[in-house]
Amino acid sequence: MDWATDFLTDWPSDWASGWALFVFLLHLSVMGRALTRDHRSPASRLAWVAVIMALPGLGIIAYFFFGDPSASWRMDRKLTTLRKALPRHPQGDVPSPDIPPAYRPSFARAAAVNGFAPVGGNRAELTADSNESIDWLVADIEAAQDHAHLLFYIWLPDENGTRVARAMMAAAGRGVSARVIVDGLGARRLLSHPLWREMQQAGVQTVVAFDISYPLIVALYQRLDIRNHRKIVVIDHGVTYLGSQNCADPEFRIKAKYAPWVDTMLRIEGPVAWQAQRLFIGDWMAHGGEDISALLERPAPDPRHEGEEAGFVGVMAGTGAVQTREGVSDMIQTFLASAQHEVLITTPYYVPSDALHQAICSAAKRGVRVQITLPARNDSWVVNLASKSYYASFLRAGVEINEFKPGLLHAKLITVDGEVAFVGSANLDRRSIDLNFENTMLLYDPALTREIRLQQEAFREDAYEIDAEDVAQWSRLRRLVMNAVGTMAPLL
Repeated sequence: MDWATDFLTDWPSDWASGWALFVFLLHLSVMGRALTRDHRSPASRLAWVAVIMALPGLGIIAYFFFGDPSASWRMDRKLTTLRKALPRHPQGDVPSPDIPPAYRPSFARAAAVNGFAPVGGNRAELTADSNESIDWLVADIEAAQDHAHLLFYIWLPDENGTRVARAMMAAAGRGVSARVIVDGLGARRLLSHPLWREMQQAGVQTVVAFDISYPLIVALYQRLDIRNHRKIVVIDHGVTYLGSQNCADPEFRIKAKYAPWVDTMLRIEGPVAWQAQRLFIGDWMAHGGEDISALLERPAPDPRHEGEEAGFVGVMAGTGAVQTREGVSDMIQTFLASAQHEVLITTPYYVPSDALHQAICSAAKRGVRVQITLPARNDSWVVNLASKSYYASFLRAGVEINEFKPGLLHAKLITVDGEVAFVGSANLDRRSIDLNFENTMLLYDPALTREIRLQQEAFREDAYEIDAEDVAQWSRLRRLVMNAVGTMAPLL
């Protein structure tokens, strides 16, 4: 019976050794996977390796939930199929664009994201504030005759959210096709509120993008943190809205201590609305809505009256975690390269890719006036710390930094030389660059860009300029924390 005695004596140590070897090999395997993901930047790969090594077990779990920037194999396949199947250009003639040579590379890069072509003949109005945006939106829904399409990342059952919901219910009641897409995380309060069921019972057709009703099950086949962050409105194929605003009050009661939320929206009429429609329909069908692609067979509208000027040139871009990853970063880098005199940037979150940060600093180093305005207080303390870790390099390059005081500045705007603007839902952070589904537009129109620039300057007037002395006064501990968080920027 000596063999039995030996087995009973040795098996605990053998089991422990085997388990340790298994865990070691598992960590090596996951680190190898992280290092071989071609679509990730070197900094991102190294950051994930550091997390896996520093947090045994937990690091592996975090990587499988959040480390691979793709929605799911099923959603990837759906979006790829729709991208190929849906048309990229409207039927009929559209006004040809007249783009100065200096900006043509920027428009070419933006056009390459979805295969859309820059189109002229558009008109736009800039809303004064969030409540005016809702007023205009409700009026357009009330005037809709054929369809009203709305997509919002966040939709709250507050005063403004309820007003829009009631307008959509009334539209459905008079025979208008009222369709709504909301994000499963951003709109979770609406989804659990009676107002959502009221909308459905009133005939509003609804779709939830990236539903997380059962998060533990969803996590088995889909990343939980990939969200549809877009804000798309299309009314009767000819009116669209674009900007940073969600469907909610500016008081934003779920995070009231940071209020008011300060947003910018454009109300647009013209051929570029067809491109917004194309993005909406792609999302609608990808997330379970019926096939409404026949709407894209309608020609793009031309809102101009006879004898009117050409209207502004614009091209939409819909980016996301599937085929168009890093489209936001590429577009902005190309855009910045065209600047000769001035770049004004307004963003609530700044955790960029290394290439994008260097492009901003490079513009300042070659003599372009570069100014960035961010909120003084941010609803994400992690992003707030990471953003400030870039201040020293900004100041060394000559970038002007302003921190907006009265509320959370949520607008996402870039203007170059007072002639060209980049507007939409995308932040200058890794989530918008690598993961989330965003919609933006590049436009050329000196008059409209001047309006946008004036709004950016108004934000700056309510801001405090950060200088080298301010940064020098930060304690060593504060610098350590900010730079440590900044080092993990590829994971944010």
